[in-house]
Formats: sequence, structure tokens, C-alpha cells
Amino acid sequence: MIKIKNFSYAPGEHEAEAASNSYLMSLIAIIVGLPLPIVNLIATLIFYLGNRKSTYFVRWHCTQALLAQLSMLFINSYTFWWTISIIFKGEPITSNYIAFLIVVIIFNLTEFITTIYTAIQTRKGIHVEWWFYGALSNIICKENS
Repeated sequence: MIKIKNFSYAPGEHEAEAASNSYLMSLIAIIVGLPLPIVNLIATLIFYLGNRKSTYFVRWHCTQALLAQLSMLFINSYTFWWTISIIFKGEPITSNYIAFLIVVIIFNLTEFITTIYTAIQTRKGIHVEWWFYGALSNIICKENS
């Protein structure tokens, strides 16, 4: 799921801190806007926009964090609205809902732990690529731009 790679250059202290903060932004947003999944995406997007002209290392990690939060938005929003419909419309709690909820919880825990690990490693200047999001970040974020 995670691949540690050598980056094309050794990032400086300021770069490592800014790249690490791109992951921490989503963790802080979880605490602030727990029931609303859009808060994480907005916080990460604002940090991304603020750093889009930064060094390649920072931009790359901001892109990876943003892509991860974008996919989390879809999963968590669906779960949120399904739960709201159960609470307010009186829909039954089915085995499909329970199974989906378990998968979403596992997915969120995995993303949470991976985010903490990546923030720590990135703060040390170590380049960490996530499965799927790392490949997309390589496509979106070019070294010369």
C-alpha cells in the first residue's frame, strides 16, 4: 500500500515540514468537522492551493493528500447520507448497511494511520508514495511546472 522511494533531490527542512503539513491538515480537519466529510477536502484543498507554486516535493505531497481526501469525500458522503436517511426517514438498518459501514470504518482507519505514518516520514524528508494516489500524483504533478 505504501512505497518509500528516493526522491530526485534531498528536500530541505522547510520543504519537509510543508509536505508533512499537507497530511496533517486533513487530520486536523477530521477533528473540527467530524460529521461533515467535505471539511477535510476543503482544508486540504486550501493548503494545496497555497502551496501549488512551491517546490516539487511539497507540491507532490499536497497533490497526493488532496487526491486521498477526494476519494474519502465520496465514500464518507455516501455513508453520511445513508445514515441520515436511516435516522430521519426511518429506513431499516440492513445487513448491507452494516457491511458497508464496517468497510468504510476500516477504510477510514487505514487512511488515518497511513496519513500519520506518511506525515512523520515526509517530515524526515522521506518520499512516501501511496498505492494508486502516488501514481496519480506522478501524472498530475510534474517536476518542471
